[in-house]
Amino acid sequence: MEKQIVIVTGCGGGIGAACARLLLEDGNRVTAIDVKPIHESVMAVGSDDTLIPLNVDVGSLDACQGAVRQTVEKFGDLDALCHFAAIHSTGNWEQVSSAEFLKVLEINVVGSFHMAKASAEHMKEKGRGAIVLTSSGSVLASGIGGGSGRGGPAYVTSKAAIYGLNRSLARSLGPYGIRVNTVSPGATETPMIAEYTNASRENAANKTMLGAIGEPDQIADVARFLISDQARYITGDVISASGGGSV
Repeated sequence: MEKQIVIVTGCGGGIGAACARLLLEDGNRVTAIDVKPIHESVMAVGSDDTLIPLNVDVGSLDACQGAVRQTVEKFGDLDALCHFAAIHSTGNWEQVSSAEFLKVLEINVVGSFHMAKASAEHMKEKGRGAIVLTSSGSVLASGIGGGSGRGGPAYVTSKAAIYGLNRSLARSLGPYGIRVNTVSPGATETPMIAEYTNASRENAANKTMLGAIGEPDQIADVARFLISDQARYITGDVISASGGGSV
């Protein structure tokens, strides 16, 4: 498979770190982004020639454009974006404040737009590229209202918005040869489910057809496929990676 230059966000842990690590292990060059320090598993497999670790707030378009600029300056190009950066919100409709709701939308929705916009600004000049955003199986699941570590209305709303952003960007960027898709994970072993009670974990596993909570590598593999040439005729789609839990 042809090696790529990829920006991966959310590399402080979870799916983003898994995706960056796997891409590096396969010989790709990666710019790993997070507001927190980049996970040690990514740093361990990267080198000065293959990895740019950056602390970036995706809520800032200037910062996102700066990350793209640094990538192109060092690696000479940008082929793909895998955007996993997001924040969680577990407050139910009575608990969540307007300020928290807006913050979740700013990072999860506007941040997704910022990274996609910054990446597409470079990709359109060469007439090709691939962008993967991230939604959540909670958008389609029933009975997700927050509490016990589960996503509340702010989080679920933000991830539902990615469906619309995905379709709009795919339509707008298609003429430039840029594909845009979204991966939609179910419950996955990341810091976002750290507050799940034992009952919540068991319930999440039982809701899947495979009887298990997902692993970060399993979700990352879907994103890696979507940016590959094997997915060259796929765009505007949301791919569920939930073990059948969102079907």
